[in-house]
Amino acid sequence: MSVMDKLKQMLKGHEDQAGKGIDKAGDFVDDKTQGKYSNQVDTGQDKLRDQFGGDGGQNPRS
Repeated sequence: MSVMDKLKQMLKGHEDQAGKGIDKAGDFVDDKTQGKYSNQVDTGQDKLRDQFGGDGGQNPRS
């Protein structure tokens, strides 16, 4: 079983919390880099949401 499979299994049923964590981590990176890589951070957040589910209530593209 891969690490991703283990993470998905652990997060099953907690997709909303995972989405909030993804958003919080992205906001942290944006803050530390002063928004310089915001497009890349947004892309990474979208890919993580696809993998783990949940939108954290802040996915404007849905």
